[in-house]
Amino acid sequence: MTTTHITQERERDDAMRAPERRFFARLPAYTWVGLGLNLFAWASSWARLGFWWPYTFFPLWLGFILTLDGLNVAVSGTSPLKRSKARFVALFLFSSPFWWVFEGLNVPVQNWLYHYDHPYSPIANLFWTSLDFSTVLPAVMELVELVAAIPGLRPRLGPDQIGPRLRSGAALALIAVGAALLALPFIAPRQAFGAVWLCLIFLLDPINNLLRRKSASAHLLARDWRFFVTVPLATLICGFFWEMWNSQALPGWSYRVPYINVPPYLFGGPVPHLFEMPLIGYTGYLPFGIELFVMYQFALLLLRMRRDNLAV
Repeated sequence: MTTTHITQERERDDAMRAPERRFFARLPAYTWVGLGLNLFAWASSWARLGFWWPYTFFPLWLGFILTLDGLNVAVSGTSPLKRSKARFVALFLFSSPFWWVFEGLNVPVQNWLYHYDHPYSPIANLFWTSLDFSTVLPAVMELVELVAAIPGLRPRLGPDQIGPRLRSGAALALIAVGAALLALPFIAPRQAFGAVWLCLIFLLDPINNLLRRKSASAHLLARDWRFFVTVPLATLICGFFWEMWNSQALPGWSYRVPYINVPPYLFGGPVPHLFEMPLIGYTGYLPFGIELFVMYQFALLLLRMRRDNLAV
């Protein structure tokens, strides 16, 4: 082989590797810090390494969030952290009270139970659980942004578009449905446990829409079906990681879902599980991401904050 041929082959190889090199060059340095933190916390949690292993939930998910944010920068040139550090931190601050709302909704249905490595005082439990809950919203929204970067999955309504407005009568009807869904788990917890994952969408989203915040209703009226694929898909992916990392962790959680893995069974016996979650239970993640989106917009509405730092 001549020197010319060797040079040409090298140039071809360099050209083929160029996109890969450019991708890694675009990754912010904190991507690797986040990945390292995630892997260290994962290993510590599952192997019970060090005195810190029971407290690895937050660093594991913080590392995951930073990794996702860096991937968003590399893929799209932007991310929640790059757009605004303050609003990125705000996602964590909003997240904790959001999940405490779901803890309240779980009181009548008791669909998930926590398991601890040792007893915690009420103050310590409040602190550590609130810290862990703070990762829910940013993790989901980072994944939503990453999935939205896939061609054909970015919602048609832009991140700064409010979209069409509901008619007042339709909005009131939806709010009434939401109020009913909110009450049902307290009235018939065994039969209506699924309403937990729908009630806040119906209750709050029409309010967001009428008062001209971004809303799922506007996407629906605009026939923007991508929104209803992208957000649930991203949340389902996030749910897979929640359940996987929880499966060998303490503190952790398990599920008691009527008719699914608590008798009498709807399908003749317990349904198959993937980690601690019954397979059919993963369907709850599909509306959950939309519910978080709606709660975030409603919280910003109450605080009179116009910008939301989301790419959807």
